[in-house]
Amino acid sequence: MKVSVDRSLCYGSAECAHRAPAVFAFEDGYGVVRPGTDEHADDPQVREAAEKCPSQAIVLTE
Repeated sequence: MKVSVDRSLCYGSAECAHRAPAVFAFEDGYGVVRPGTDEHADDPQVREAAEKCPSQAIVLTE
């Protein structure tokens, strides 16, 4: 599974970067997936970040 952040939905709470800092970063006011970590969607911290994202901007895909 892959993880991404939909920047059109993200409003910059940085919740993802706090919950899974190895995968997410906070840049230019938005959450982003760190380069080379987009295939960590099965990580429990990443799943939690997706569930807790207040803007529902984290996308997990097959």
